[in-house]
Amino acid sequence: MSLADHMTRCPRVFDPERGRDAVAAVPEVTAAHARLIEGAAGSSPFLAGLVTKEAAWLQPALDDPKAAVEAEIAAARAAPAEGLKDALRQSKRRIALMTALADLSGAWSLTQVTGALTDFADAACQAALRAGIAQQIKRGKLPGKTEADIDDAAGMCVLAMGKMGAGELNYSSDIDLICLFDETRFDASEFHDARASFVRATRGMTAMLSEMTGQGYVFRTDLRLRPDPGVTPVCIAMEAAERYYESLGRTWERAAYIKARVAAGDFAAGQRFLTGLTPFVWRRHLDFAAIQDAHDMRLAIREHKGLGGEITLPGHNMKLGRGGIREIEFFTQTQQLIAGGRDPDLRTRGTVESLHGLAGKGWVPQGMVETLSDHYVAHRTVEHRLQMVQDAQTHSLPQTSEGFERLACLMDRDRSELEGDLRSRLNAVHELTEGFFAPSQRADEHVNMLDGDMLTRWLSYPALRSDRSRELFRRVRPDLLARLAQSSRPDEALLAFDGFLAGLPAGVQLFSLLDANPQLTDLLIDITGTSTELAQYLSRNAGVFDAVIGGDFFTDWPGQDGLTALLSKRLEREGDYEAHLDAIRRWTKEWHFRIGVHHLRGLITAEDAAVQYADLARAVLSVLWPVVITQFSRRHGPPPGRGAVVLGMGSLGAGRLNAGSDLDLIIVYDPLDQETSDGERPLSTRPYYARLTQALITALTAPMAQGRLYEVDMRLRPSGNQGPVATSWASFQSYQKNEAWVWEHLALTRAAVVTGSQALAADVTGFIQDLLGQQRALPDIAAEVAQMRARIQAAKAPPSLWEAKIGPGRLQEIELIAQAGSLLQGQKSRRIEDGLRAAVAAGLMEDASGQDLARFYAFYSQLHLAARLLSDKPLDAARLGPAGRSFLLRALEEETLEELEHRLRSSYAKSDAIITRTLAPYAQEGAAQ
Repeated sequence: MSLADHMTRCPRVFDPERGRDAVAAVPEVTAAHARLIEGAAGSSPFLAGLVTKEAAWLQPALDDPKAAVEAEIAAARAAPAEGLKDALRQSKRRIALMTALADLSGAWSLTQVTGALTDFADAACQAALRAGIAQQIKRGKLPGKTEADIDDAAGMCVLAMGKMGAGELNYSSDIDLICLFDETRFDASEFHDARASFVRATRGMTAMLSEMTGQGYVFRTDLRLRPDPGVTPVCIAMEAAERYYESLGRTWERAAYIKARVAAGDFAAGQRFLTGLTPFVWRRHLDFAAIQDAHDMRLAIREHKGLGGEITLPGHNMKLGRGGIREIEFFTQTQQLIAGGRDPDLRTRGTVESLHGLAGKGWVPQGMVETLSDHYVAHRTVEHRLQMVQDAQTHSLPQTSEGFERLACLMDRDRSELEGDLRSRLNAVHELTEGFFAPSQRADEHVNMLDGDMLTRWLSYPALRSDRSRELFRRVRPDLLARLAQSSRPDEALLAFDGFLAGLPAGVQLFSLLDANPQLTDLLIDITGTSTELAQYLSRNAGVFDAVIGGDFFTDWPGQDGLTALLSKRLEREGDYEAHLDAIRRWTKEWHFRIGVHHLRGLITAEDAAVQYADLARAVLSVLWPVVITQFSRRHGPPPGRGAVVLGMGSLGAGRLNAGSDLDLIIVYDPLDQETSDGERPLSTRPYYARLTQALITALTAPMAQGRLYEVDMRLRPSGNQGPVATSWASFQSYQKNEAWVWEHLALTRAAVVTGSQALAADVTGFIQDLLGQQRALPDIAAEVAQMRARIQAAKAPPSLWEAKIGPGRLQEIELIAQAGSLLQGQKSRRIEDGLRAAVAAGLMEDASGQDLARFYAFYSQLHLAARLLSDKPLDAARLGPAGRSFLLRALEEETLEELEHRLRSSYAKSDAIITRTLAPYAQEGAAQ
């Protein structure tokens, strides 16, 4: 398609004579093309020269500009070393001319223009690198390499950075490159010779591209983005670069690598290097500390370039000045650094593309993105016009009226209109981005809340020992103290926050997060003043606040299947076994924290929380078990026979956990007729499954860098602590049929397979159902329950009124009655309410008693869940702060603590009386026997 077919505008003529001369050089073009050439050449001396030099090529190229540009790029990529310097410069002239005409006429979008310039830069780098490497190989300077190694540059790669990396190359831009080589392709004795050759090849490549000859130049090249450019060679080993970034890499280098990609050379090695840098660039937590780093960079650039003044158009730098291109790029990249570690979808290179990605994930308002994207395209368009005038790497607006007239002609706009539009856009960008980087400071009106000793003590805490953390805390302190002052009991709230701050090992990340998200301060105060357990956890894992603003913290609960899918997806980004375990811990803590916060704030009920804690534990086991098996199998081979299942018992099996629940587990395996495993170090089946089970326990309980997942209790397995940690399928069946105590069958009423071999899971589930379905004599079961109750009461007395689990009439005793009902009726349901109804149906108790116990059980469960959320120690309601007391009363629907205490004493007595009355006839019978 002809360029004229897509024209939407035409530049005006600033210098008519130069414009007419250019048109005369291409006499056979159409009238529309002639007007375009006249306007472009008449306002740009550089374009006028290109038209004259490339007139013969230009006339047919205008009939299909896209094909003409693609042909030049392909020719440059495949150009032979002989004559390469002139060939690349000729292609550059043609690409520059055609992209300028397509840009000025509106036929191509900014993306098409910058994409064509970038594609040509890639092709030129590839050709120049190939020539440089070929010369080194020809001279025998690259140890062991032949002509066959030229195509992948013998292990060297060129990373495109900045706008070239993003596919957004300026019209007259230099190109930012980092040159690396894969040292693993050489023996240690060859390393120094190889590095010297790659350095020479790099210098040859850059000279080929940037040297000014009678034919012009291709691209000015800048190699200063490499690690420590003042002391390192222009091409360095990948391993050395990795060490640098791991130990000394700075935030600006992380930001630079957002746009990095392999442009030439060994693409496979280059991509491995970039993949290896992922943890450096993309932090696991939400990195709000990057905001201050970016702000500091902006201020440093302004000071260095003398660009810190107010926005005045003459000479204003469209790239680095206030409201300029770099402001939008810094804003976008900083937002990506904040969130991209948790969301790979945000790891995009293009500025406009990245802005829209951030909007799609809720990090930036859509309206703001539309505005900034529009301003970005407009700024880049102006920048291109400035550079087209003389092919100069300039970003500054003209200083003179004549210069503005020329710019207005190139843009086909009235000068006054253009100037007004520029002022408006620059001011708008500055206002939108400045508030993000440098939010206004609030007066520290409530600092008198702090006595001198507390303020001094705060400054001695680990979280406030660095200058940077103190500066960030100074910024958030006014808002923090103001919100503490608004609480019902400010002094107690302040003391609770003091305890949290004392346990915080580092403050930069949390204070940065609060600075960028002031609404989180209310949640922090709420947590520290209410739940000691959550506050202690938060002080050690402040990164879980990431989940609050990560986009899905307040969405609907995904359920066990949804959680399993989310965790599996998270592990796809991890490498070795240790990384998997740490990732599972981080992920689990975030969701555990979410449940606690939702319960604390009344977004979910205690019953909801119990179900969600169980869903989370089951999802973790479902994902962790295969991970443990895979790791164990590497040494000892896959599980013999049909494998094993993880059987959840107690509260896990019933699907009701609390904030501090252990996991009651039994492992059942079926080796079939296989005696040993088939692996590097084979094991016979019994020790294989015993050690595999121990590996699971270790994975759950080991206190790694991210803490431990769960405590594990396996005392419900056959023979208890005396039995093997893993039970064979045959032994499990035999034991349960012939040796198990009644209390063990009672426990099975709450058993459920959580994960493992599907075929074995079906058999285990069916066996348990059949076993529980056998006819039972009411007197026998009731007598056993009565004896168990007596033994428990003798062994464990309730520590206080607030202990809802252990004690006469409390949770554990009601559960015993429900389990007895389920066993007597052969019931499949694991719900306590259903078990109580079964107890009524079996004749163990009257219907009214069953309903009363169900009501008491729900009440005690609410207390138990609330107490475990408030603290991991026995609850003492009298010592709770106002926020904790308020939560407890709200959760249990009482007005005062005194009323709650009275209700507890009364209900304990009533439920104790019901259970005692129910079991009394059988207790006497059991005692007589």
